[in-house]
Amino acid sequence: MKQVRTALALLGATLCTLAGVALPALTAAAGSAGSAGSAGSAGSGAGPTAPAPKKLFTIRDDRIQESSGLAKSVKHPGTYWTVNDSGDTGRVFALDADGKVEAVLRFGAKVTDVEALGVDRDGTIYVADIGDNKENRDQIEIYTIPEPEKLEDQSNVKYHRYDFKYPDGAHDAETLLIEPGTSQLYIVTKALKGTGAIYAAPPAPSREGTNDLSKLAAAPSGVITDGTFLPDGQRVVLRTYADVTTVAWGETPNAIARGAAPLGQGETVAVGPTDGTVLVGSEGANSAVYQVQVPAKAAGSTPPSASATPKPATSADSNNSDSGKSHNLRWIIIGAALFALIITVVTFPPGRRERLDRQAENARLTGQSPPTPRRRQHS
Repeated sequence: MKQVRTALALLGATLCTLAGVALPALTAAAGSAGSAGSAGSAGSGAGPTAPAPKKLFTIRDDRIQESSGLAKSVKHPGTYWTVNDSGDTGRVFALDADGKVEAVLRFGAKVTDVEALGVDRDGTIYVADIGDNKENRDQIEIYTIPEPEKLEDQSNVKYHRYDFKYPDGAHDAETLLIEPGTSQLYIVTKALKGTGAIYAAPPAPSREGTNDLSKLAAAPSGVITDGTFLPDGQRVVLRTYADVTTVAWGETPNAIARGAAPLGQGETVAVGPTDGTVLVGSEGANSAVYQVQVPAKAAGSTPPSASATPKPATSADSNNSDSGKSHNLRWIIIGAALFALIITVVTFPPGRRERLDRQAENARLTGQSPPTPRRRQHS
């Protein structure tokens, strides 16, 4: 028995020693793997740390209660155009750098649900009457009016109307994109479930009849509420209720980075006053407009596909797997050590061992037979 007790004690001590040696190394390895996994996750995110959002102005004019589109003026530096959401008449507002209304252009069209606007390279304003919450419109309309040479209120501004129809039924939409080099028009639909889609207008839309839109690709994930091409024509920034997404434009538009935006119920985005920035706004009275950095792709990261196709596990996934294995091995060693110690203590409690040793020694000295251990009686 003494030999068995000694062997078990030595086994417990050995396992404890191994645990003491192995645990720090395993913990360090797991920590390194976790750090690598975190770095991998960050690599696919918004890239380098961006400057904090900067509040540029607040729209305090009572006539603008639901700013639902924002676009940078071509002819008037520092000026931005905006429109109200559904329920307003055909008009656009010019805002200065402080958010004050410089001019109102009324073009007299009977609009249904204006949701976006843009300005092309020639200074033509596009007012997109493309909202369709119930998805029951037979067609949607885009109106064009010229930017004025002088910022002042105007009524009965001459306009052109273009009618469009989707190839696959009615859709709700809040995003109009105008390609800088060609003035090609794109509409991105808004989907509360699943993802929206990107549609292209004909290169030269006609004012006679209805123009057929062509479906290009699935839109990036998120409820998309506005968008704008960046000046390089190779990237688009899309706005959702919660963030802004940079999209590499091409045959298959591909989301490459996302960044948080400071406003809830995000509704508008426009090219910013400085390179690499955009302005973001929201609906409601006294709505604020912020300048934020364009989300940039992190060096060496793999951009997510707009089709959201699952990909094989990355190195970060492998690191996480190794970390899990190290975690399991750590607990195996701890469990074995504790098991050996518990068996030793339960089988040979300290008091019992000492009592048996004393009785055996007394028996040896007196020439009597050593006592036989009695089993405990369980009630």
